[in-house]
Amino acid sequence: MPALTAILIAYNEELDLPRALASLKGVADEIILVDSGSTDRTCEIARESGARVYSRTLDSLAEQKNYAASLSSNNWLLSIDCDEELSPELRSSLIAWKERPPEKNGYDFPLMTNYLGDWIRHSGWYPDYKLRLYRRDRGKFVRVLHEGVELDGPVGRLEGHLLHYTMRSFAEHKAKLEFLTTMAAEDMFARGRKGWRAAMIFAPPWTFFQRLFFQLGVLDGRRGLLIAWMSSNYIYIKYRKLGRLRAGEKLTHHSWPNPGEA
Repeated sequence: MPALTAILIAYNEELDLPRALASLKGVADEIILVDSGSTDRTCEIARESGARVYSRTLDSLAEQKNYAASLSSNNWLLSIDCDEELSPELRSSLIAWKERPPEKNGYDFPLMTNYLGDWIRHSGWYPDYKLRLYRRDRGKFVRVLHEGVELDGPVGRLEGHLLHYTMRSFAEHKAKLEFLTTMAAEDMFARGRKGWRAAMIFAPPWTFFQRLFFQLGVLDGRRGLLIAWMSSNYIYIKYRKLGRLRAGEKLTHHSWPNPGEA
């Protein structure tokens, strides 16, 4: 039976964290949380649940998760975010998985997102399979943004959803977009990306059309329209910020917004 360590990274997650931790009970043999300077009760809540808590300045999401992985006592890791929880079906799949020798080096399962109070079934957000269960000696997180596990070896699949409770308000979505576009622009600049004007002009309308029609966001109603609009804005803003960096400007850094921040 493989022992399993759950790893989480956090910043001011006192509203969402209890739900995530509750879903891990009976599944994870160990929980590790790496905090990047929370000013609320995040660390206290984690410790009360028996998690081991560490502090580290956030440089990239991937490196923060790899640091958490390095602290594990076990080789098998389950990575979830503080605003996620295991569905009952996924919990059952994980418990059953632990009862037999693993056949793969990693496993994925679909993410289902709750946006502005309802579940999204289209818009390119579903089904969104995430590789979150993996052997530490065969995989690691890569990329500054949209981080994912790069695995050496075959990937299996488990039944059940990883439930993601994303933005509670449109204002929170805008605040997260501001944070993420700065990270994205600085990452592109660091990697030597030069071209930005054409992408800033042509990619946003294509992204909007793709989300709304090709990925059937129109079936998600008002939320699908907002997702398409904000996805296109994300593309426009990150390339505009890259242009500012190429011109020698410095970008203003904002903190990751608290859940529901207006």
